[in-house]
Amino acid sequence: MYTVILIGLIVFVFVVFFKTIRIVPQKTAFIIERLGKYGGTLEAGFHVLTPFIDKVAYKHTLKEQAVDVPAQVCITKDNIAVEVDGILYLQVIDAQRASYGINDYLFASTQLAQTTMRSVIGKLDLDKTFEERESINSAIVNAVDKASDPWGVKVTRYEVKNITPPQSIREAMEKQMRAEREKRAVILESEGDKQAKINRAEGDRQEMINKSEGEKQKRINEAEGRSAEIELVARATAEGLRQVAQAIQAPGGADAVKLRVAEQYLREFGNLAKTNNTMILPANLTDLASIMAVAGKVLKNEKENDTFTIETR
Repeated sequence: MYTVILIGLIVFVFVVFFKTIRIVPQKTAFIIERLGKYGGTLEAGFHVLTPFIDKVAYKHTLKEQAVDVPAQVCITKDNIAVEVDGILYLQVIDAQRASYGINDYLFASTQLAQTTMRSVIGKLDLDKTFEERESINSAIVNAVDKASDPWGVKVTRYEVKNITPPQSIREAMEKQMRAEREKRAVILESEGDKQAKINRAEGDRQEMINKSEGEKQKRINEAEGRSAEIELVARATAEGLRQVAQAIQAPGGADAVKLRVAEQYLREFGNLAKTNNTMILPANLTDLASIMAVAGKVLKNEKENDTFTIETR
């Protein structure tokens, strides 16, 4: 009998001991009530409570929490119903106010975020809702953070996850985007064709300029070449005449010139006899040397041609 009582006392002591000892984890806060009244906030560490007087009424995490805000239907400024959902990030700053300032701060924060979302979306057109995500997030954070301040909760940020318009609106938007893409493609193609034509025209222009420059340079070079050629010929002719003049001035030069002229004269008459049957003789035949030269040429031509005609001029 005494043994049973002793065992019961030991169990009772252990239960009371474990009831009075509390180990609070890091980034966690326990709210203690003493006889039903707020008795204090236990932070991280080892704590001993008064048996049967103190009790842990609330436990709060002091970490930042991500709360999923369920999707809701919002009406835009242009009367389009869209479904919007998001994520709300908040953190308990004051555990006492989070316990006694509101019954459920998580539920209250999500509801306030939803109502603020409907209000913000109602001020925007459908097209703007996809562009103004940053302003929507900022407006919700400001509204919820201001309202949750008495609850000891700090709202850090809000992110819109999805904005889903009706199926008919999505189809219309897809058609619009497809038409816009086709429009941009046509514009880009026309711009490319325009640029290609400009480039080709510029190339043709540059080619014509280069050809004309080349032709101009060619003519200049040819003219310079002809000029140089004429100048060289003139210099050579002048030098030849100068040498002939010097030769004539030398002793026996005049006789040599006469002999050279006579040889050329006879050579030309010989050429005429080769190609024609008519022989042209000089009118003055008194010069025996001239007659003999002509006669010799005639005899030579008789061997080469059967007949010929003598014409006197």
